[in-house]
This record gives sequence, structure tokens and C-alpha cells, in this order.
Amino acid sequence: MVPEAGNLYEVAPDAPTLDGAVLLHYLDGFIDAGAAGRLLAAHLLGNLDHEAVVTFDVDRLIDYRSRRPAMNYNKDHWESYEAPVIAIHQVRDSAGSPFLMLTGPEPDHEWERFISAVAAVSSRLGAELVIGFHGIPMGVPHTRPLGVTAHGTKPELVAGSRPIVDRLQVPGSAASLLELRLGEDNRAAAGFAVHVPHYLAQAAYPAAAVALLESVARASGLALPDEALRDAARRTDEEIGRQVETSEEITELVQALERQYDDFMEAASADGLLADQAAMPTAEELGAQFERFLAEQQGRTDNPDS
Repeated sequence: MVPEAGNLYEVAPDAPTLDGAVLLHYLDGFIDAGAAGRLLAAHLLGNLDHEAVVTFDVDRLIDYRSRRPAMNYNKDHWESYEAPVIAIHQVRDSAGSPFLMLTGPEPDHEWERFISAVAAVSSRLGAELVIGFHGIPMGVPHTRPLGVTAHGTKPELVAGSRPIVDRLQVPGSAASLLELRLGEDNRAAAGFAVHVPHYLAQAAYPAAAVALLESVARASGLALPDEALRDAARRTDEEIGRQVETSEEITELVQALERQYDDFMEAASADGLLADQAAMPTAEELGAQFERFLAEQQGRTDNPDS
């Protein structure tokens, strides 16, 4: 039995009811290699008109001691407090079409109530398609096109996507559970995970955010701006190129990954399917890699955006 949402959220009095809208979501706290999902969410809210139409009760959802919000101190007094916010925004794309976007820290508590609340309020606001996005670490080179794994509650939502493995067990997330529960309710929900080179997983990698933007735009039909994100990706790629040139060890790593990638793509192209499974990581290897990435993220004290 799914718990009642209770008084977990507030809807703005002037919140509109949209017709067949898309709800995008990114909850910060789960696997997000290259900060790909975070970069895309910040890019969209930073470049498109938006306003919060639903706010959630973070005091019930967040463990402040595990993720302490920042406070600013000025000489002899506390000046301000950066309170966490979980909200659904109404956003307008570049063509003026409205859509919804859920952002904020991933809840630490009451996942089922939170997901029940998101499902209920998104339906009330007219969302018919729900899409999430993030990055995952992968043994691929930055010099080749980034792959994107798609998953969804209906086959047509993942048409054309090539699966990595048949079955995989990884740590759960509120975003993944949201997709699962929406599917159980026969609602359309999908997600995109961009493959970020594992040696760049702990840094901000805008090229991965661009790949996510392209996938989200195709699936949703939204007109999403990309110029600023592509400019950031070009600058970052140039800097990565300079760093690779100065390190023989990194150069050898990249070249080995390029050979593996090219062999895999050649075999897949020749046979029209995943011909060389040995070139891809196993489910156990992927699960272990995700676990390591989560452990490294929990141990970080710096900001991957810096």
C-alpha cells in the first residue's frame, strides 16, 4: 500500500493546468557522473523563464546533518541561510511552450510519500510524460561520441536505444523509484543516463550534459536552448585535451579505451547487434563501478562545478 502524500507539498494558487505537458526531473544526490544532470538542470533554469508552482516540505524530506545547508557569516553575525528547496517549476521552452521541471536535493526520507505526491500533483498539473536524466561512469574515451542509455515504462519510449546489459542491480534512487511507480500506474515515464568517461566522472563535464539535452529534446519535443552549454563543452574539451597531452599515463589510458570502443563499434556494426560482449563491462562490473562512484561522491568536500 502506498502511503498518502499528506501535507507534503503546496500548490501555488495560480498554478495552471497544462494539456499533455512534459515533466522533467533531476534530484541531486544520486549517481551523476560528470555532474551531467546537474549541469543540464541548472542550464535550463538559468536560460528559460520559470516560476515555482509546487513546493515540497523539505523539513520532512531532508536529513540536514548528512547534507548540511550552507550559511554565510559576515564579520560578527550570521548573514544568510541557503535553505534547500524541492520544487516543481513551470518553465517555457525557446518556442514559448510550457513544461514542468522538478528539481532539488533527493529526499532522504519518505520516498513513497514523496513519489505519491509527485505522481498526484504532476497529474493534476497535466503532465503526461515524465523524464529524468543523469550521468553514469563508464569505461569509454572522451574522444568518441558519448553513449546514452534510455529506459522507460513503455517500449516506444526507448525505441532505438541499445542496452548495455540484460540485468543489473545498483543502489536505488528516488528518481528510479518514481519511474517504476509511474509505470505500475500505466503512466509514461522515461530516463536517460549518459555514459561519462570514468576518468572524468568526478569533474563537471558539459559535453555529457549536451548529450542529455539532445536526448531529452528528442523524447519530449521541447525546444531547448543549447548554445551556452555547447560553448562550455568546447572549452572543457580543449582543456581536457591539453591535460591529456601533458600526461603519458592518461594518453595511454585514452588510447586503450579508443581501441576498445572502436573494436566494439566495428563488431556491432558488422553483425547488427552487440557482437562483442567482452568489450563491454559486465553487470557485476557496472554495479561495482556505481558503488565506488557513490562512495567517492559521499567522501567529497569540494564542488564538482568548480
